[in-house]
Amino acid sequence: MQDYEQTLHLIKQAKNGDETSKNTLVIENAPLIKSVIKSYKNKGIEYDDLYQLGCLGFVKAIANFDESFGVKFSTYAVPMIAGEVKRFLRDNGIIKVSRSVKAQNILISKYIDSYINEKNTEPSIQEIAEHFGISEQDVVFAMESNRMPISIMQEVGDDDGRNLFLIDKISNGYDIDVVDTKLMLVKILSSLSPRDKKIILLRYFRDKTQSEIAKEIGVSQVQISRLENKILSYIKSKMA
Repeated sequence: MQDYEQTLHLIKQAKNGDETSKNTLVIENAPLIKSVIKSYKNKGIEYDDLYQLGCLGFVKAIANFDESFGVKFSTYAVPMIAGEVKRFLRDNGIIKVSRSVKAQNILISKYIDSYINEKNTEPSIQEIAEHFGISEQDVVFAMESNRMPISIMQEVGDDDGRNLFLIDKISNGYDIDVVDTKLMLVKILSSLSPRDKKIILLRYFRDKTQSEIAKEIGVSQVQISRLENKILSYIKSKMA
């Protein structure tokens, strides 16, 4: 790692178009770049791509650095590296969520916290929808919008210290048919009626029991069971 004066000299050379100086700075500061991007692992982006993004942010830091402000270059480079990764995640993420939906989710979260503090219980989806004047489906969608998808090939490990992938956990701990059904539900969800969509969202995305859903919708658990079976049969027929 160069000292401060050497770093400044290389930055000046790089700004003047010296590619060798630029490459030297990137190579010498690779540990710094890696320390920043490690916080963004398991976000649906390959590590090599993360590193390239980090390097891009670092090169932008070189181009924009002004030593007259008296700030160490590494201090200036860190937010530039992180910013490049965050920008990519925001603009090119696996699932794009509009800012209005994100803002709605924040408002809903604040309302839920206030409701719990006041009444010592969580509000229902219907109560949230009525408070904001939106549909129950929009409430569920907004509340789910901040969940980051993860890869089934993500390393998770186990209690014995073994390196396992998430798919190993799924195959050992869950019925894979259930997982496949959830994947099918996502694809076909938009074609369901509002009532059927709400049942599926609450059952498979909010992990509600049939009795909880029945209470919220205002029908019996037997009816929910029948409706759920009917919806799943429809989905399977559409995906066959």
